[in-house]
Amino acid sequence: MKFEELKLPYGYPVQLQAGSGTDAVKLSSRLLGCVPGKTLMVSVPKASRLRTGQKIIVRIMAANGICLFPAVLESTANMPLPMLCLSYPGSVQFKEIRGATRVDVGLAIQATNLSSLEEKSCDGKVSDISLSGAKIELREAIGEVGEELDLEMTVNIANLTRKLKIKTLIRSRIERSTREQDEEFSAVYGVEFKENNEEQLLGLYAYIYSAMAQA
Repeated sequence: MKFEELKLPYGYPVQLQAGSGTDAVKLSSRLLGCVPGKTLMVSVPKASRLRTGQKIIVRIMAANGICLFPAVLESTANMPLPMLCLSYPGSVQFKEIRGATRVDVGLAIQATNLSSLEEKSCDGKVSDISLSGAKIELREAIGEVGEELDLEMTVNIANLTRKLKIKTLIRSRIERSTREQDEEFSAVYGVEFKENNEEQLLGLYAYIYSAMAQA
């Protein structure tokens, strides 16, 4: 597909990747403008050490997937504001993300059982996550299949930090193997997201798409 078909507003977040493998550096930026067929203009990332002539990969989360394309840093400018001028893409590769696509995250959480009269709580982590649910690992068992859990977490999205509180429903209790039974997080659940608050959901989805883009 063509870049202009994305119809992205100026200020839209983009990710720049320099290098590959263990040497890859991923930087957060924003679209500032473009001259179709000529150049893309993006903001200068924090702590950027990109140099003119360097090849990079541009990733953009859009609709229900991730767009990516190679580019070359052609020049830099300071007026009217600091920016990078990238080569204009001949085409853009679009990778659709299904709701069931999961990504490993290791995100710290505090879980509270909303179905229990005692409102049991404990610490744990989200080991992997998708748009529809997640696998969580807790220090102790605090619920059964069919009960509701509140998950409190702090997520980083680009250069922003957000605290989220997401309602979920326990769909499964996952038994660890004998070798894993002494793990720090002994109780493992599969949960489905049941949150209705739009602001919380926007933060959650932005985090998930960001994690998928970096996977």
